[in-house]
Amino acid sequence: MKKRKLLLIVLSMLIISTLVGCTKKDEGKKVGNVDDDYEINLGYYNCDHMVGAAIGEAAGIYKDLGLNVKLTGNGKVPEAMAAGQMDAGYIGNRGLIAANGKGAPILIGANNHIGGSMYLVVANDIEKPEELYGQKVAIGSTQDEGWIAGYSKLLNLSTDEKDYDIVNISSDADAYMALATGQIKAFTSCDPWASMAVYEGKGKIMATYMEMDDKMGICCAFSLNEKFVEEHPELAEKLLTAHQRSIEYVYEHPHEAAKIFAKYYNVPEEVAIMTIYKKCVEEGRTLTWEIEEESFQHAYDVYKRYDLIETLPEFKDLIAYDIYNAAKLGDFDEFIKEKVDSVFPIGMSYEDFKKKAMEIDE
Repeated sequence: MKKRKLLLIVLSMLIISTLVGCTKKDEGKKVGNVDDDYEINLGYYNCDHMVGAAIGEAAGIYKDLGLNVKLTGNGKVPEAMAAGQMDAGYIGNRGLIAANGKGAPILIGANNHIGGSMYLVVANDIEKPEELYGQKVAIGSTQDEGWIAGYSKLLNLSTDEKDYDIVNISSDADAYMALATGQIKAFTSCDPWASMAVYEGKGKIMATYMEMDDKMGICCAFSLNEKFVEEHPELAEKLLTAHQRSIEYVYEHPHEAAKIFAKYYNVPEEVAIMTIYKKCVEEGRTLTWEIEEESFQHAYDVYKRYDLIETLPEFKDLIAYDIYNAAKLGDFDEFIKEKVDSVFPIGMSYEDFKKKAMEIDE
């Protein structure tokens, strides 16, 4: 009888132990699946600088890395990240830093685009910069970074808003349509809308804002939400790897990249190729993942000099070096030297670039 009771007790303990063990294993497996299946909300603007987002999805880069990414294209990425609605995003550097200064949990995860590559597009009948005075123009504010540190210096134009009839237009695409239909005489934007104006014969590029106060700064960055990094560090690392691969794809397969660009940005393929040519050859190798602290510091100093950010955070608190270093991204200069320079050299004409790009992706 005692032996029977003892046997029952032992069996009961084994069953309980097995159940507990299964529970722990199931919980562990569940956590792993949750992380693997976690839907990463990634935002980007409808600006050519942020084409990496579209490439990552359409070229299968996110999928190849096992990332479940949901893309959202709009102009409210910093706000969405601040509200915890986005995990990562392609964001203008000034907007990112301004949001961080107001307490948003946003950090620079990697570089994305150096310089400016912003354009002042004017109607065909505008011959001289001073002809813009008194005209209806969609140039944002003359107190913005681009006007103060760029266009006004390049063209010797006034920074007094009273000298222009400034109209507010919600998007670059709408600004282009306003120019094309004769409602305004000029607008400032990134591509593809400057190239679109040239392609359709509706306007011309009067000036390109590349340097901030005569030196290359940073236009936009690949940003990460601090909470996302803390809770999903491995996914954050993979996302940075995907960002690098997307940029590499643009340089190595510009024609295929242009097809993707045309689809996502709803522009003709020719406009997409023109846009990629500007970013990868004509204006230099402006798309990059590698953090160049000197360029970031210069941009930061310009924001401070012209009082462009209401609450400027400490520079040292802006870059997520831990996750950037953990991702072990490749050397950008080496990539360009080994994979791009001999195929698409700086100085290459647009026609030669287009021809070569099409040959590669035939």
